[in-house]
Amino acid sequence: MEIQWRKSSKSSNAEGSDCLELAAHNGEILLRESDSPDVVVRTTPAKLRAFLGGAKEGEFDDLT
Repeated sequence: MEIQWRKSSKSSNAEGSDCLELAAHNGEILLRESDSPDVVVRTTPAKLRAFLGGAKEGEFDDLT
């Protein structure tokens, strides 16, 4: 099964090289940077939900 990578519509670079991409695969969530596609981080849907919840509440705004 081919992995279907998705990126945010907020990714600004026309070449697509400044974005994070996510995919669901075999019960895991995969994350990679589009300019370094061979480096893949694996996590669970529950861990990603917890992270996104914090991000939506601004917990990481000081990093950007």
